[in-house]
Amino acid sequence: MNDDAPRPGTGAAAAGHYLIGGELPVHRMGFGAMRLPASQWDGPAHDPARGVAVLRRAAELGVNHLDTAAFYFFEDIAANDLIRTALHPYPDDLVIATKVGPGRFPDGSWMAPAGPAELREAVLRNLRELGRDHLDLVYLRFLGSDGPGEDRFATLAALREEGVIRHLGVSDASPQQLAEARAIAPVAAVQNRFSPLTRTDADMVEFCARHGIAFVPYFPFGGSGAPDLRSVEAVAARHGATPAQITLAWLLATSPAVLPIPGTSSPAHLEENVAAAALRLGPEDLAELDALGA
Repeated sequence: MNDDAPRPGTGAAAAGHYLIGGELPVHRMGFGAMRLPASQWDGPAHDPARGVAVLRRAAELGVNHLDTAAFYFFEDIAANDLIRTALHPYPDDLVIATKVGPGRFPDGSWMAPAGPAELREAVLRNLRELGRDHLDLVYLRFLGSDGPGEDRFATLAALREEGVIRHLGVSDASPQQLAEARAIAPVAAVQNRFSPLTRTDADMVEFCARHGIAFVPYFPFGGSGAPDLRSVEAVAARHGATPAQITLAWLLATSPAVLPIPGTSSPAHLEENVAAAALRLGPEDLAELDALGA
């Protein structure tokens, strides 16, 4: 049973849990690894030792849902390598999700969307880099109008049948792309942009909740930090919290199917994000925040 009710304890567990694909239990407050190698795609680089420390602290705080990708790298620093260094051998309850579809050359420039052969190789690359014999959740990341057709999602579905992948997801997907993917194989998660200021996928969130699909919002702060808005600050002041924490608490309150994955390379910021798992917003708070997306 998926549950967003308050739970005993502290850390990520305070957000409640969700069963990805109906079988993989995760605490609803997760962690995204994109910012570990660098602040932006073109740098500057972050200290790898600090990234390893952040990942280990996240595990200590009960985070058991990590989101990564082989294309999360800057120069010779790669998120997958940091995850393996920090956490391998992995705890039994750790769920690692990754994405395939785009690719980046060693110089950081982007490749064309991957075809079936490239997708299979991308999955195998994630296995090698993470040091695993299977992947818990693999998203097909779309780029604009490219979709699951031409055997792309079917390639991942075949790897699922082989036991290489446990569950499939789609990322940056339109309703049509989600429907096309679901016609090929079960979809356990959708990873799309969603925040108090970005509500385009509000209907998608509701659809996922009705159909037992996790909705994993990326850029929970809109992509450039917590929104600097008086209404967010007013709610934060009432709770003695930061605007970033209120944003994460709003996401958790939006639907029991929502699994935030805020990322950071800062130990202090990590602690702040995870502490938001215990925040409970009241009707007045939610009304003010919901008005931002009107």
